[in-house]
Amino acid sequence: MKKVLMLICILSTGSLCWAQATAPSLGTASAFGVLSAAPGSGGAVTCTTSPITGNVGSSGSAASITQTGCTITGSIIAPVSAQVLTDFNAAYAALAPKPTDCDGAHTLLSTITGPVTLAPGVYCTIAALTGTGVLTLDAGGNSNAVWIFKIGSGTPATGALTGTGFTVAMANGGQPCNVFWWVAEAATMTNSNFVGTILAGAAISSTGGTFVGRELATAAVTFTSTGVTDNCLGQHHGHDHDHDGCRDDNGDNGDHDKDKEHHDENH
Repeated sequence: MKKVLMLICILSTGSLCWAQATAPSLGTASAFGVLSAAPGSGGAVTCTTSPITGNVGSSGSAASITQTGCTITGSIIAPVSAQVLTDFNAAYAALAPKPTDCDGAHTLLSTITGPVTLAPGVYCTIAALTGTGVLTLDAGGNSNAVWIFKIGSGTPATGALTGTGFTVAMANGGQPCNVFWWVAEAATMTNSNFVGTILAGAAISSTGGTFVGRELATAAVTFTSTGVTDNCLGQHHGHDHDHDGCRDDNGDNGDHDKDKEHHDENH
């Protein structure tokens, strides 16, 4: 039986709290399924026996992207433009936890060990989040439903996202492109099937399993024997105010303009 946790929010270490979610704008960074946006020219993407579907970018030179038995179906861009780095940093800063994010009535422990089902919303951990079970994101029939997870919302912000045999599943119309994970520090997955866009304050790494969504980091991104799919390609909603920040097939400035309109409408 799936467990749905709907408790009064208690802001203690490891608590996770709920508020209404609105999809963030990623600007030109939305054109990438994998992005290492390390400061300066320090970006690095290492892909070993891991097929990647989506564009791959790095703030480093072309030599900063290493492929060993790795097929990338998409563009490889290194270095990425200054605008991409600016937009990524702006999105990361905008998603950073705020005191009001944890107002609400949903909470769960910082370790997901069994079946847990969550409705759309904003969920904030004070420290790290570790997943070893199944997390189901239930849209309740609303394909525009949004989930935002903010891992490490303490002062100072510290906390990593770690999954071992962790599965994130969508239910009742939920879309992976509408799931966002802001992480104060690193994101590390082992034999996990993960869903959503990660914006990490440190490195992202995965061994085994699958990633469906985007992996955007302020440091290196490493995949080993992991299937990676940017399923946000070409996905749009019918109205600007429901736009989920995903790019069109060309990843051009038209998408950036739509993202800006979406951002403006929500501020």
